Amino acid sequence: MNKITMLGTGNATVTHIYNTCFILSTATTRILVDAGGGNGILTQLRKANVAIRDIHHLYVTHAHTDHVLGVIWVIRMVAQCKDNENRLHIYGNDKVMKVVHTIIDMILAKKQLNKVAERVVFHQLTDGESFEAGDIHLTCFDIHSTKEKQYGFRAQLPDATVVACLGDEPYNQLNRPYVEHADWMMCEAFCLYAQRDTFKPYEKCHSTALDAGRLAAELDVKNLILYHTEEKTLSTRRESYTKEASENFKRKIVVPDDLEEISLA
Repeated sequence: MNKITMLGTGNATVTHIYNTCFILSTATTRILVDAGGGNGILTQLRKANVAIRDIHHLYVTHAHTDHVLGVIWVIRMVAQCKDNENRLHIYGNDKVMKVVHTIIDMILAKKQLNKVAERVVFHQLTDGESFEAGDIHLTCFDIHSTKEKQYGFRAQLPDATVVACLGDEPYNQLNRPYVEHADWMMCEAFCLYAQRDTFKPYEKCHSTALDAGRLAAELDVKNLILYHTEEKTLSTRRESYTKEASENFKRKIVVPDDLEEISLA
């Protein structure tokens, strides 16, 4: 079954939920997208019943703390697990590669680095590049962030389902060809538009649920997933974000909790 497992749904500073990262899965392929800000990724994977040895692909959108530091823990576990002889393929832009290599070179033991050389394959991506990760065809695209170089992606699954991930900053019209008419659009929604004065999304280069719903309607996508949110409204988040996004987008809206599975059927 094609699905997305949301390991985390929160923004950079959350403490009651995990930072945004997820697994995109088909019957034969699992792609971990980002890994959060620390070794909490190991807890989330355990809770989702996913073993490190079963992850063969890791796509890193950008090198911010809450997305890249968990990657270091995944690499370490791949290096030190005695029963893990599989290759892990890591994909990211040049900044991501520089940050990951710098950290592991500084903190991993020589024995672990030797295992990394054996078991981890690094793929430095360029804007617009397409590649195969198992049975998933991906095309990456620069989101044109003014804060940090960041790549979203368009993924085509074996049944032709298209998933477009916009990263964690507002959409840029230059990326319309990658996103328009997608079956599923994954879009950050830092907070409600109604609460913009409280959470200051625009000052932080983020969007609101209202913005995401308007964008989904404009791009004629079939389904919308909202993530990378604040955590002060968790008890009402699903209902309130869905309601606000639906003011403009009348199709399916998913506001997932951590560890929730989303069927892409």
